[in-house]
Amino acid sequence: MNRRSLLHTLALSPLATLPAFAEEASAKAVTVDGLEVFRVKANYKPKVLYSHNWVIVRLKTNCGLTGLGEASQSGDDAKVLGYLKKYAALMQGRSIYDIEWLRSAVSSDIFGAGTSGANDEQETASAICAFAALEHALWDIRGKALGVPCHAFFGGNVHPQGLRQYANINRGVRERTPEGFAKMAAEAVAAGMTAIKLAPFDEIPLGNTDPAAFEPHIAEGIARATAVRQAIGPRVSLSVDCHSRLTLPLGLELLKRLEPLNLYWIEEVTPPDPARIGQNANAPGETYANLAAIHKAATMKTAGGEDLRGVQGFFPYIAADAATVYMPDIKRCGGMLEMKKIAAMAEGAGRLVSPHGPASPVGNVIGGQVMTTAPNFNILEMSYDENPWRAELISPPEDLSSGSLHLSDRPGHGITLNEAVAQKYAATSMD
Repeated sequence: MNRRSLLHTLALSPLATLPAFAEEASAKAVTVDGLEVFRVKANYKPKVLYSHNWVIVRLKTNCGLTGLGEASQSGDDAKVLGYLKKYAALMQGRSIYDIEWLRSAVSSDIFGAGTSGANDEQETASAICAFAALEHALWDIRGKALGVPCHAFFGGNVHPQGLRQYANINRGVRERTPEGFAKMAAEAVAAGMTAIKLAPFDEIPLGNTDPAAFEPHIAEGIARATAVRQAIGPRVSLSVDCHSRLTLPLGLELLKRLEPLNLYWIEEVTPPDPARIGQNANAPGETYANLAAIHKAATMKTAGGEDLRGVQGFFPYIAADAATVYMPDIKRCGGMLEMKKIAAMAEGAGRLVSPHGPASPVGNVIGGQVMTTAPNFNILEMSYDENPWRAELISPPEDLSSGSLHLSDRPGHGITLNEAVAQKYAATSMD
């Protein structure tokens, strides 16, 4: 683009209204100049695996443009706040285009740990969520600077009809009885959702290895899933997430016991390594043989990968043919560009991609900006009925008509944070 064309583009973009830009200015002159963090209490439940707070960032620039990102569900809000400050300081005064530079600068934090125990993994999870949130915000600012939606940077919208969503009812359900799950699922279908997911086996104790101790929880989980299927009928898609709680033998048996429910998919039945029962994180170097065995035996689709980090984490997972549907999380996989790379790897393997994302509407829209450019996109996740004010947090609110997320062509992510709502429901603790 020559200078005349660039100035014409800027004249049509939000930058044209900003006094900090003289006639000679270009979008390249936009630099990072500060960070705001909003922590919102999203759920009434106590912390179990992940904090139920939403951590939303707003990155500021020297010209007044801002960008939104999300760093929720790192597992430790205090740690993620520390990494956000550290990485924002690295970006201070740098161009909004330095995304790969930042990734390289913090790669030892976000990809180098996870091999020497839970503490190491928690540091890495916090670091990568912080990096991803800033990366989201940088893309948002870039879109606003050039006057285009973020999906334009990743190949353009190939799903103009919208992105189908499923209602994850696990966090919204108040009573974890078959009746409680069925009631929530029926409400979601009545609201227009065409797909439901639940995690009915979460009561299986972490670290449990006694086969006899599993059965009461497995029987209860099957009863919950059966009640949901009866409530929503045969045409609504139903998925079950096992949260890596089972052993391989019990997982293979469970596949057969769930066949009558005609599942859309079954998710993360077991961790790759039997020694890691009850742990969601997957350490580098694992073979994924257990998940591959589940996938080979399943008559329904299999899904997983929500805790894997970057292309480095997903490559061996995809190479092992561990699932039908791969689930990068826009926060925990390393951001928007990383998700696009992972989706491309899955496409090359002939597999589908469906982002993990029971988070705020900010993260939902950000994930949608990438997925609307992916030919192998399958379905998006939404944490259903986690709170009654979700629609008020961003403007405009998520367009979820007909059970799908519909993205606009507004610049960047196309949304702004309703700061008054974020402050009204601000989290007062790190849980």
